[in-house]
Amino acid sequence: MSQLEIKDLHVSIGEKAIVKGFSLTINSGEVHAIMGPNGTGKSTLSKAIAGHPDYTITGGDVLLDGRSILAMQPDERARAGLFLAFQYPSEIPGVTIANFLRAAVQARMAEGEELDATGYYKRLYSKMDLLKIDRKFTSRAVNDGFSGGEKKRCEILQMAMLEPKFALMDETDSGLDIDALRIVAEGVNAMRGGTLGILMITHYQRLLDYIVPDHVHVMWDGRIVKSGDKSLALELEAKGYDWVKQELAKA
Repeated sequence: MSQLEIKDLHVSIGEKAIVKGFSLTINSGEVHAIMGPNGTGKSTLSKAIAGHPDYTITGGDVLLDGRSILAMQPDERARAGLFLAFQYPSEIPGVTIANFLRAAVQARMAEGEELDATGYYKRLYSKMDLLKIDRKFTSRAVNDGFSGGEKKRCEILQMAMLEPKFALMDETDSGLDIDALRIVAEGVNAMRGGTLGILMITHYQRLLDYIVPDHVHVMWDGRIVKSGDKSLALELEAKGYDWVKQELAKA
């Protein structure tokens, strides 16, 4: 079993502190949802853990299976078992999905080990069928001209092919219509459990109707202020965040 431990993490952008003492432990097979209003540091948290250069970690640590990842470059963190699904996936004109994923899978293999092309395409097509992605997409450039739903499905396809230990999903539901949301959720649910742990960042309960979390956390002013099970997300949907603010004011 693997473990991702975020210990008293502090993150800044320039001189501005965004994440202010965030702590959370995620084990293999668990799905943790992070909710909270805009500007509380949710996306900053995921990008800092993944190693985005615009975010400076000023305190705390992130341990993957007991080993700090803070000195690692983003590609090293990815090879160690982290995956970040972006809120706004980038377009990569001129690079086909098939070649992009093949290079990514090859990069995770031991030096000198070669990827078997037949096995690779068999596995790729299996994952594409699961996500209801037309196989013709293998010859299309990554996210180039894709709809919002197609981009998000492509992100989940990458996750399925790379088989990370932990996936950081930054507002995967953003920009999805109900059908695309359901298909993406089905793909995630097919991978959940077992060795995969998920940190899922979202504003809305609707994603959690499809991907039911084991734990729900409210992030406020850069840290977790409340935790519970899936019923907490329903309460937030019904009552908003004002009651959390009121509780904090009384504390």
